[in-house]
Amino acid sequence: MDVKFINPFLESVTNVLATMAQTESKARKPILKKSTIALGDVTGIIGMSGEQVKGSFAISFSKEVILAIYQRMLMEEAASINSDCIDMVGELTNIATGGAKNLLAEKGYEFELATPVVVSGGGHQIDHMSKGPTILIPFTSDVGDFFIEVSFEAVT
Repeated sequence: MDVKFINPFLESVTNVLATMAQTESKARKPILKKSTIALGDVTGIIGMSGEQVKGSFAISFSKEVILAIYQRMLMEEAASINSDCIDMVGELTNIATGGAKNLLAEKGYEFELATPVVVSGGGHQIDHMSKGPTILIPFTSDVGDFFIEVSFEAVT
């Protein structure tokens, strides 16, 4: 998978968390993911399709990290991953993907976005909407680690 499809997601996630949750984050070294098991407790996933490529983006947080982000964004605490927290993960997924979509459009790649889906619970699966490789990018932040996944394939 070409880095030109990954970098817009890295940039968008970093910007969204900095502006909406006052959370500084930094991408670490990407790796090829072979499992469908999520590395977090709650994951937002969204499909994307265009004339040249199709794929999906996922962002996965541990309970501790998403509760810290929730507190920063909404100025209130949550004791568990509740429905408001799940809604927030869906919004973060949608906004981050929208930002990446705009950056990719500048490079000539147009996409339609699906509605984000949020899955929670330890050991849940992330099923990407492409048969392409899944690239896992770990992030470190001032509230803990989280993960994004990007998977694309060429449309034939």
